[in-house]
Amino acid sequence: MRGPATDRATPRPRRLHSALGAAAAAALLLPLFGAAPSGAEETAAPDRLQRAFSSAAGAYHVPQSVLLGVSYLQSRWDSHNGAPSVSGGYGPMHLTDARTALKHAPHHSEGGEDPRGDSSRRALRPSAPAPDTAELPARLTTLTRAAELTGLKPAELRGDPAANIRGGAALLAAEQKRLGKPLSARPADWYAAVGRFSGAEDSATAAAYANDVFAVIRDGQQRTNDTGQRLRLAAVPGLEPKASEAQRMGLRRAAAKGTECPATVSCEWIPAPYEEFGDEDYGNHDLADRPKDQGIDYIVVHDTEGSWDTTLKLVQDPTYVSWHYTLRSTDGHIAQHVKTKDVGWHAGNWYINSKSVGLEHEGFLASPDAWYTEAMYRTSARLVKYLAQKFDIPLDRQHILGHDTVPGTTTSTIPGMHTDPGPYWNWQHYFSLLGKPLPHRGATRGELVTIAPEYAKNKPAFTGCAKAGEACAPHGSSAVRVYTEPSEDAPLIKDIGLRPGGEDSTIDVNDLGSRLSAGQQYALADKKGDWTAVWYLGQKAWFKNPAKAPTAVSGSGSVITPKAGKAEVPVYGRAYPEKAAYPEGVPVQEVSPLPYKLLAGQRYVTGDRVPGEYFYAPTFDTAPHRIVRGKDVYYEIQFGHRIAYVRAADVDLKRSGR
Repeated sequence: MRGPATDRATPRPRRLHSALGAAAAAALLLPLFGAAPSGAEETAAPDRLQRAFSSAAGAYHVPQSVLLGVSYLQSRWDSHNGAPSVSGGYGPMHLTDARTALKHAPHHSEGGEDPRGDSSRRALRPSAPAPDTAELPARLTTLTRAAELTGLKPAELRGDPAANIRGGAALLAAEQKRLGKPLSARPADWYAAVGRFSGAEDSATAAAYANDVFAVIRDGQQRTNDTGQRLRLAAVPGLEPKASEAQRMGLRRAAAKGTECPATVSCEWIPAPYEEFGDEDYGNHDLADRPKDQGIDYIVVHDTEGSWDTTLKLVQDPTYVSWHYTLRSTDGHIAQHVKTKDVGWHAGNWYINSKSVGLEHEGFLASPDAWYTEAMYRTSARLVKYLAQKFDIPLDRQHILGHDTVPGTTTSTIPGMHTDPGPYWNWQHYFSLLGKPLPHRGATRGELVTIAPEYAKNKPAFTGCAKAGEACAPHGSSAVRVYTEPSEDAPLIKDIGLRPGGEDSTIDVNDLGSRLSAGQQYALADKKGDWTAVWYLGQKAWFKNPAKAPTAVSGSGSVITPKAGKAEVPVYGRAYPEKAAYPEGVPVQEVSPLPYKLLAGQRYVTGDRVPGEYFYAPTFDTAPHRIVRGKDVYYEIQFGHRIAYVRAADVDLKRSGR
């Protein structure tokens, strides 16, 4: 499952996977059956879905607040045009029919990234097996049960939001009866049924899910969904579930001992193996003593490109790769695999690996309609807040990285770097859940801009979701495209690292050559009418930013610029120490510049000022391991879509405000 390192001069057309490897991408991707009612019909009756909740609640004697609360936690009341979630869930109630979705799931080819990204040892490029679909757990087949209870056809439950809501109400009522409880009008009496509705296999996850639903009901919500339907859940102040209700669910206890998670989520210990095998080989992570021996500065967000069950099998394989946590789509359950003190093999850049924690989210970057559930977004945000507080990590896009913003270590590795979680991960909503909402109002008057498109209305065109060159379905996105001139008819910005031959960038869903992302900050380079330019990959990059519908707002922070007299300075993919810092017995790691240049007069937003550092850990025996630190100091910068590093000695630091 391992092969020799291969330099890649041109990008692969498909890089759809995270640390898992793309052959694990079995799943639940495409719109399959009847769509939701047309936009015209929805607009004409903007309370249609609210009435559907009322009708279903009355028909099955479920409190309407409970039905609305469950639906909000699953889908935020969105219909997704009848398309399945990443775990095969359909409609506002997220009724799961994974087997139907799996029939149409494409299998993506393996990409070129070495998840370890450490040139002191041979590259690791294992392939993942296709998933076993012989048996599916009950949490992935709730739509079948809903069809039996309601008499509705599966296609109706998949494609008609009103029918889907009736199916959800029927399932909730069935769970309440199974628990031997009356169909009470009091929301507090439905705590155990809500927990069981989640499909969770352990009591802690079910309870955490029910707690979230009850928090939604207690606080109230109102929102216009993806089809223009206005929905409202009136707050129920003072609603508190009885803790004893969790015991009625009849579910197993998760093996939570040893996990590092906040008390507000359900976390289970499913360890990744640290084992020797073969000819002096071992896997699938490295032992360390962080943060005592080296700091933890980043959290890296991935998507799995595969199902939950396949993901767990892979991370428990000593010949595969590893990450610290996996998050499940259906209910937000978290499995921890590697202690945060140890180093996972997940980001394709050893410098980032040795200073980060990796989170895999059940999902797929190239499917705009294979949506992430609210339950998973919320538990992920709680976990990230917990880790950020524990390790003093700032909650911003310079430290909460997507795998797609991790730089290649050297020029040859750039084309093979992964692109998840992709343009459909909702960074705006995620940072709101983190308690650090991204700015979304105000003109770009200062020297810095923060990318801040309105996710639901921002729908850039992409290709390659289902088939190379084929248009993706229009969908909300965190991405903003950049051009060489202030016109959508101008060529896209080129990325000479991604395409050394100078070929044009494309709008493929995996092509990061000309793309900004929500929350990223750049230095203002120019303005012209409705267009704004920023410094990007050594170029002036233009994006549309009209005052009435801005895609960026003013920001504040620090920028670097080349020192006076320097026409250009090199840019690096890792902050490694100088040659003189390496002790005897530790091979010197090349300080290899990337093919880009940071030119005089250009400015780039900084993250941290970091010392040159290298973690030498190529052996199962930890005795030879060393932390090498040098005198060289670097600044992390937002250089293109990905971050990069520059030597502090080459640049000047300047504070820039709004």
